[in-house]
Amino acid sequence: MSQSSDPATAAASARSAFRSAAEPVSDCGLVGMAAALAEGSVSARQLTEQALLRIAAAQPDLNAFRTVRAEAALAEADAADRRLAAGERLPLLGVPLAVKDDMDVAGEPTAFGCAGSFAPKTADSEAVRRLRAAGAVIVGKTQTPELGQWPFTEGGAFGATRNPWNRSYTPGGSSGGSAAAVAAGLVPAALGSDGAGSVRIPAAWTHLVGVKPQRGRISTWPEPESFNGLTVNGVLARTVADAALLLDAASGAHPEDLHRPARICAVEAARRTPRRLRIALSFAMAFTATPKSLDPEVRSAVERLAARLESLGHEVIAEDPRYGPIGLTFVPRATSGVRDWAERAPDPALLDPRTREAVRTGRLLGGLPLRVSRRAEALLRRRVGEIFGRFDVVLTPTTATPPLRIGALAGMGAMATDRAMTAACPYAWTWNVLGWPGVNIPAGLTDDGLPMGAQLLGPADSEPLLLALAAQVEAAEDWAARRPGRGGAAGAAGTGRAGRNAEGGPP
Repeated sequence: MSQSSDPATAAASARSAFRSAAEPVSDCGLVGMAAALAEGSVSARQLTEQALLRIAAAQPDLNAFRTVRAEAALAEADAADRRLAAGERLPLLGVPLAVKDDMDVAGEPTAFGCAGSFAPKTADSEAVRRLRAAGAVIVGKTQTPELGQWPFTEGGAFGATRNPWNRSYTPGGSSGGSAAAVAAGLVPAALGSDGAGSVRIPAAWTHLVGVKPQRGRISTWPEPESFNGLTVNGVLARTVADAALLLDAASGAHPEDLHRPARICAVEAARRTPRRLRIALSFAMAFTATPKSLDPEVRSAVERLAARLESLGHEVIAEDPRYGPIGLTFVPRATSGVRDWAERAPDPALLDPRTREAVRTGRLLGGLPLRVSRRAEALLRRRVGEIFGRFDVVLTPTTATPPLRIGALAGMGAMATDRAMTAACPYAWTWNVLGWPGVNIPAGLTDDGLPMGAQLLGPADSEPLLLALAAQVEAAEDWAARRPGRGGAAGAAGTGRAGRNAEGGPP
């Protein structure tokens, strides 16, 4: 890791350079960057230098990165330029990307939002290895709340990560750092992970495409499966084409993975026009025994998208999946996963009290309740999957509310936090229990200029259909043209600064 010893001076210098040189190249997206590198109109070093300038300029404000690999990334970029000059071509050769800080990058710690001193990893995770095999330059690791538990990206270890659309609001979580980095144009795309909506929720709240793929599509190795099968790795990008390119590059199984779906070609799928589809429009929420309601602005945004789908020739009918007791199976799997990850923390006393409560619950539910929860998955798939005998896709809100304010859930106890986050985000987690794919697409902005999202949900291995449909909607909506400060909310709105820089120290 390399950072300036004087962050304020470095940030001021970086902001000046960012305004004068970096922004135009950042606009072209992942597909555009890869094409520019292949044709030789830009070098990997130029793109990586510009990405690092943008990160340095934004870090004191957005706090999107836990680790910035400046020296290592520049060395990787130089190596990519030599390969490009020699005529080598790979899907992502020389493109600067970021990954969430629950993924191992050789030479860097994997703190997963926790405080304390973690030893550097000796090997890349399988997903990162595949990105490198595709030629990507890894510029850094993005912020996540402690063990990825919450739909906000804040914590005592690093402060608060802020939303580029309005700094007073969270970008969501737990892949909030990746979402903020992509939405702000620091990198063209990034990997995240999704255990209860943790890719789709921040994508919704930052106006991005967020793909939660089929379980096993992107390996979670060195975990054979993550959080008892709830968590999968996914992608965040501004466009469907960018998301598809990154999904293809990151996909593939490790020999010891528990889940190994057949290969798909996301890039080809995103280029296809889907046939006329039957789409179920659902606002129902699975039972959780906690109060929750749908914000009228979110409902209106999803209804507008439903009308858009009808205008594209699809049939949209109101109908709800039969979720049944799916909520009872989520908690044992989630809390047992938190228990397992918490054992790796160097100092358990530094963990958030809510994490320690989840660990205690995980110990109680980690035996028979966990085994029963896993066995129930097949039955739940049949029950919920009945809807796909009549429909091709389910359309729902991604969240029940627009983005939450920074600190909205700070200082709460474990139960109050669970109730508050379930009220805000009751729609995404059911598909994690089932292991099926879902895609967040932007649904527009609130009257206050805050992003909202809708999710396209399908049965097992339906990413090609979901991506084709998302691309069709994108062509009609042109959502990538709307960005923070340009055709949307003022990115500098709000107050406050991120709590810590990428080294974990004060700004």
